[in-house]
Amino acid sequence: MFVDSHCHLDRLEQSPDELRNTLAFARQRGVQHFLCVAVSVADYDAMAEAVADFDDVSVSCGVHPLHQEDACDYETLLDKAARPEVVAVGETGLDYFYSADTQQVQRQSFVDHIRVANALNKPLIIHTRDARDDTLNLLREHKAEHTAGVLHCFTESLEMAEAAMEMGFYISISGIVTFRSAEELREVVKAVPLERLLIETDSPWLAPVPHRGKQNQPGYVVEVAEFIAELKGITVEELAAATTENFYRLFSLADKAA
Repeated sequence: MFVDSHCHLDRLEQSPDELRNTLAFARQRGVQHFLCVAVSVADYDAMAEAVADFDDVSVSCGVHPLHQEDACDYETLLDKAARPEVVAVGETGLDYFYSADTQQVQRQSFVDHIRVANALNKPLIIHTRDARDDTLNLLREHKAEHTAGVLHCFTESLEMAEAAMEMGFYISISGIVTFRSAEELREVVKAVPLERLLIETDSPWLAPVPHRGKQNQPGYVVEVAEFIAELKGITVEELAAATTENFYRLFSLADKAA
């Protein structure tokens, strides 16, 4: 059985009935749980309502680094993230690739998310791109190892992965690993220990081969798992079992929310 550890179900271009069919398709393929990740606190209530009827969907709460127009203060984030259905804080982090001009605002938001995660004892979901040193330094400075979390849709270096894992973080791999251009990432995936690995779709984006060009969906996490299993020289069943166990270990509230 698989878990899609990071998807944006509210961002799928689908009606409520189509979303039900999409999740049913994923379940038929062996996906047993879905973590629907917030990109905006302002949109959190609408996101949570969209998936409230699905017992196998958990939710997070946070502000994506590229959504700083929806930034909120520490107290607002703490209030929303403290809700019992919220199993993680984020996604948060730093993105200097697409938005270098908002670095200062991103860093303050990131620090607020780390503080909230520590206050609530909920794990962090981190987006990081072209900000390796600042991401790691802020995690260390603000004691993020107390709650740990995951570096999602990982595309950075093995050195960064190792530094994050030393702080107790997991590394989550999306369909990017199947892309022809992802040779360096594939070498990283080979080196990441199985006990620190998660899989995700990041749907509706980044559909894996052979679905590139289509809207991504949680059922396609199976292709991600199959590809990684082959890379690591293990069966897809072993990969599925390990990453599912890792998910519930990290997101310990997800079982209770299911």
